[in-house]
Amino acid sequence: MNLNQVTVPSLDVSRSILFYEKLGLELIVEALPNYARFECPDGGSSFSIHLVEKLPQGDGVYVYFECEDLDIKVSDLVSKGILFDQLPKDENWLWREARLKDLDGNQIILFYGGDNRLNPPWRVKK
Repeated sequence: MNLNQVTVPSLDVSRSILFYEKLGLELIVEALPNYARFECPDGGSSFSIHLVEKLPQGDGVYVYFECEDLDIKVSDLVSKGILFDQLPKDENWLWREARLKDLDGNQIILFYGGDNRLNPPWRVKK
């Protein structure tokens, strides 16, 4: 089994398309006003947005996009007007992360985990 796609809710899919294109995702399906799908620039996975009447309550959705050149990517996005809640920071789980929210409040994390993403020192041994 392979995780191939994540879908997040949106109150305005058209507006969200512009946001995710600015992040660097490539629009491949545009079924307005209800749905849009993007291809991620690396790895062959996809990401989509679907129209909802009401956003989920609470913490909502967290979506992680890995970037090998995290600091450069974040700097580029800041220069394009993207606002971050947290600029790149080394975390104690051995990833470097930057955090922002999309237009609907979904938590987006740009990160670099490298080998520690799948093989942290505390990985369960089989």
